[in-house]
Amino acid sequence: MNNAIPNEAAAPAFDLSEEQRTLLDTADRYAREQIYPLAARMDNEEWWPDAEFRALGEVGFLGVTAPPELGGAGLDVFGSGLLLQAISRWNPAFGLAWVAHDNLCMNNILRNGNEDIRKRYVPGLADGSLIGALGLTEPGAGSDALGSMRTTARRDGDDYILNGSKLYITNGPVADILLVYAKTNPEAGAKGISAFVIEKDMPGFKVAQKLIKMGFRGSQTGELVFEDCRVPAANMVGEENKGHVVVMSGLDLERAMISPICLGICERAYELTVDYARERKQFGQPISSFQMVQSHIADMYVMLEAVRLFTYKGLAAVNDLAEGEGGRGDVHKITAASVMYTANTMNRLLDLAVQVHGGTGYIWESEINRLFRHTKLLEIGAGTTEVRKMIIAGEIFR
Repeated sequence: MNNAIPNEAAAPAFDLSEEQRTLLDTADRYAREQIYPLAARMDNEEWWPDAEFRALGEVGFLGVTAPPELGGAGLDVFGSGLLLQAISRWNPAFGLAWVAHDNLCMNNILRNGNEDIRKRYVPGLADGSLIGALGLTEPGAGSDALGSMRTTARRDGDDYILNGSKLYITNGPVADILLVYAKTNPEAGAKGISAFVIEKDMPGFKVAQKLIKMGFRGSQTGELVFEDCRVPAANMVGEENKGHVVVMSGLDLERAMISPICLGICERAYELTVDYARERKQFGQPISSFQMVQSHIADMYVMLEAVRLFTYKGLAAVNDLAEGEGGRGDVHKITAASVMYTANTMNRLLDLAVQVHGGTGYIWESEINRLFRHTKLLEIGAGTTEVRKMIIAGEIFR
C-alpha cells in the first residue's frame, strides 16, 4: 500500500510558508518512519512506548513552543499544530499523548508560571526527561469542571495539602509531573481555584487506576488520587485563586490543538479509502468505478478540505493569544467552532470510510477500524459538542 500522503491530502488549506511546509514534511517523515510502526501494538495491548515518546525530545519535537533558552524550539502555536497534524496522521494515540504533554502541561506552565517554575520544569519537558499531564476533570466534574470541582488545597505553612481525585487524565499513569487544579477557596466557587505542579513522587499522590478505552488505546488514561498530598507553595502556577484564568486560556488553546488531531486522522482515512477503492475489485472491476463509491469519496474529499480550513483558522486565532487572554470573545467562539466542526465532521468522514471498506472496516485489526474507534473521544474531550454550542451561542448573543 502507498504510505505517502496523496497530493489531495497534503495540499495546504492556505499558502503555508516555506518554513511551515518544511516543518510539516519533516514531522511527517519522522512520524511515518518512527511512530507509525508503534500504532498497532499500542492499540492491541494498550502499550505505552515510553522510550519512543521521550526520544521526541532528542529530535526537538517536545517543548516546541518553549524558547531555546529553556530547551524548546521556539515555535508558535500554529507550528506546533502542524507538528501534531503530522503525528496524528500516522499514530493518533501518540498524538493525543503528545498534546497532553506539550500543550496542556508544558505550554500552560510556560504561559502562566513564574520564572522559577519555568526554569525548574520546562527544560525537562522539552528534553523528554519529564512527561507531563494536566489534571482538571473529576468523577463529578466534567462539563462543569470548575463549578463542581471537589479537589481542595489547604495552605499549611510553606506547603499546600491537596485532597481529592481526578478522572480521565491523559498521560496520568505515566506522567512525571502534572499540572493540577484544586479549590483553595471553596466558598468562592469557580473563582477560588489554583493551579499546582505535582511531581509523581510527592507523598500522598497515587494513580488509582489505568482506564481501558475504546479508542486512542496506548495513550494512557487514568484516575489520580490525592490524600493529604503535600505540595510546596512554590509549585503554584499563577496566582492563588486565579486558576480559572489559567483554565479558560488553556481551554481555548486546547480546543484549537484538538483540531489538528482530527485533521491528521481525516487525512489518513481518506488516503486509506482511496487506496482501497482502487485495489478492491467486485464484479470484475475496481469499486472506484462505481458511482456510489465515487460519491462517498467525493464527500470525504470535501469534508477533509473543510476540516483543514477550520483547523488552520482555529490555530491562527490562538497563535498570538496573550498570556491570561482567552475564555471570552471571538477567540473563544472560533476555537469552540473549530473543534466542534472538525470532530463532528471527522465522525462522518470515518463513517463513510468504513462503509467503503465494507467488511474489512469492521474488523478490529484493520487500520481504518482503529481510526474509526478514535472518533468519539474528540466530540467529548475539552468540552462536549453541546458545551461547544453553548459557547458559540453565548458569544453570538453576548
